[in-house]
Amino acid sequence: MSRNPDRKPRRFVRLGRDEDGAATVEFVILFPIFMTIFLAAFESGLMMLRNVMLERSVDLAVRELRLGTPVPPDFDQFKETICARTYFVDNCNDVVQVELSPVDLTTWGPLDGAPRCIDVESTIDPFDQTEYSVGGNNELMLVRVCALFQPIFPTTGLGLAMRSDSAGNYAIVVTSAFVNEPSR
Repeated sequence: MSRNPDRKPRRFVRLGRDEDGAATVEFVILFPIFMTIFLAAFESGLMMLRNVMLERSVDLAVRELRLGTPVPPDFDQFKETICARTYFVDNCNDVVQVELSPVDLTTWGPLDGAPRCIDVESTIDPFDQTEYSVGGNNELMLVRVCALFQPIFPTTGLGLAMRSDSAGNYAIVVTSAFVNEPSR
């Protein structure tokens, strides 16, 4: 019995024409791409929501500070005012750091250095590193608030691209300027 040498190529030709499982191959190739895009969109939407809510709460707290009160708030009171109005920020007092400083009108220099965010792994009191001064009448003030958040999907899309600290948290920084109103 001799084998026909032409039989082997015909099998491969038939196998090449067979369309069983073609949709599965497309699904396996495209599903991870679509899931990465979906998870990145979800992560960026949540990040923007947190950013907008933090900006809003800082603006409301700064408005109260700018209009003046008989006794200006101290660091903890001002931070609590911000946190009371911030939504979508769990344990706000633990993840938010506030800096408030008058702007030097001769140099127009902003707050010194990079934003000081809370190092969640540190045992150092973050208030020791932070500048907080409510300023005087008609003084130009700059406030900077930094909040740290853990990405929901740190290994996909946007989670991989975000700069993070040693604990894997990314920072949202809100900056605002205002002039203290003259006292009555």
